[in-house]
Amino acid sequence: MPKAKYIFVTGGVSSSLGKGIIAASLAKLLQASGFSVTIQKLDPYINIDPGTLNPYEHGECFVTNDGAETDLDLGHYERFLNIPTSQANNVTTGRIYQTVINKERRGDYLGKTVQVIPHITDEIKRRIQILGQSGDYDIIITEIGGTVGDIESLPYVEAVRQLQWDLGKENALVIHLTLIPYLAAAGELKTKPTQHSVKELMQSGVSPDILVCRTERHINEGIRRKLALFCNVEKEAIIESIDANTIYDVPNLMYKEGLDKVVLKKLKLKAEREPTLTKWNKFLHKYKNPKNSVEIGLIGKYVELQDAYKSILESIGHAGAQNEIKVNIHSIHSEEITKENVSDQLKGLNGIIVAPGFGERGIEGKIETVRFARENNIPFLGICLGMQMAVIEYARNILKLKDANSTEMNPKTPFPVIDIMEEQKEVTQKGGTMRLGAWECKLDTNSKVFQAYQKDLISERHRHRYEYNNEYYKQLSAAGLKATGVNPETGLVEIVEIPTHPWFVGVQYHPEYKSTVLNPHPLFVSFIKASLKFKK
Repeated sequence: MPKAKYIFVTGGVSSSLGKGIIAASLAKLLQASGFSVTIQKLDPYINIDPGTLNPYEHGECFVTNDGAETDLDLGHYERFLNIPTSQANNVTTGRIYQTVINKERRGDYLGKTVQVIPHITDEIKRRIQILGQSGDYDIIITEIGGTVGDIESLPYVEAVRQLQWDLGKENALVIHLTLIPYLAAAGELKTKPTQHSVKELMQSGVSPDILVCRTERHINEGIRRKLALFCNVEKEAIIESIDANTIYDVPNLMYKEGLDKVVLKKLKLKAEREPTLTKWNKFLHKYKNPKNSVEIGLIGKYVELQDAYKSILESIGHAGAQNEIKVNIHSIHSEEITKENVSDQLKGLNGIIVAPGFGERGIEGKIETVRFARENNIPFLGICLGMQMAVIEYARNILKLKDANSTEMNPKTPFPVIDIMEEQKEVTQKGGTMRLGAWECKLDTNSKVFQAYQKDLISERHRHRYEYNNEYYKQLSAAGLKATGVNPETGLVEIVEIPTHPWFVGVQYHPEYKSTVLNPHPLFVSFIKASLKFKK
């Protein structure tokens, strides 16, 4: 008997239907029923990980405690389940092929011809089952990226077919997420795209056990009967997933549709209890019924794409709900901010976040933003590159080191207040070589961050190559930019603050990676509170 049961989530008709949210919502319901659950994502692209991908290509890169650069869906999994993920929760085609080719070079296959079946599919099956063999989980949900019919997804679908055969139907089931489009001209919902998508899946030897139908209008009994007949799925296993106001509504909608009940019945599992989402719904109630509102500026280089700052946007939402404040986010492109127009661009904001990023594009706009926030006492949070910009701005305008910069932007700067990390100097390869994962930070007890965290030792996740240059520590501190958080092992300055400012904090790490629905990140909570105070 396998230790864990497996649920595979595939997608059809169109991408971006929300497989990750459906997987996370189902996991939430199963977790609330007393099962230990985790989710993994299989990504069909050939990159080893999304670490070297432009955010415009693939949205943000999410980082786990153990330093894996992963797909942004892992952020959803953590935010919904309130448990950390790891390297094992995200697998890419690049990683699969790299492993198989390395084995072939070592001679592990003893002269055999290495092929997609069985060698690639065997490696996929091995990766899928790693989490199940730990004994930590009753149920593992595996989301398969892409859309059924894509060439890239075929080996994964084949691996699922084999696993269902290996494990038995009651230990591995398939949920197919599909689209039921509404044709306004005809005034009706159309099931044909779903029928074709299921047919495509069945041609690969996989028959879906449950259909989750994304739709903007309610599906009626007639449509359910039709889908059951043509797609070979029981009528009770046709689940409607109607457009929701917020992703945090989806677990409740799936509960109403009975998705968790159908899954448990098919996997022959008995729930310890009825899933009650008491804390979740408390959060949702606050989220939907704010008592105040604030205007927050998010200044970044990739603001055209929502997914580029997914974790930051969600963290702001969590913190807003905690404070019962509606947060209106104004995404502003840093390239469009100049010394001349900064006050017009940032007019009416109650708080400013300068977002992370890489490269020199839009840097001067970020520095102007920091100056504006500092001089006008507007609550400011600088994350990663945002913190580095705060240091550069202070060095230029307060210490009068006119050409102060980061060696990332100007390798020849006479005042490298931000410099490449010592251990990064010999690094030539880009992928997976930054400072990654969770590191400890010791807080000054007389600081805004200590007030926020209420403890003096924290652990936060990192993703950076450049750091605060300690050669300027004395000068900056004496001039009023205090280092209030330092890595106890390396002495790396992690946090800077201006004590004379109402709320001015720059952090080298990424607090957004650790904010969840049930545990909003204290730094964001404190920042939103300060923004409301500034507004009033």
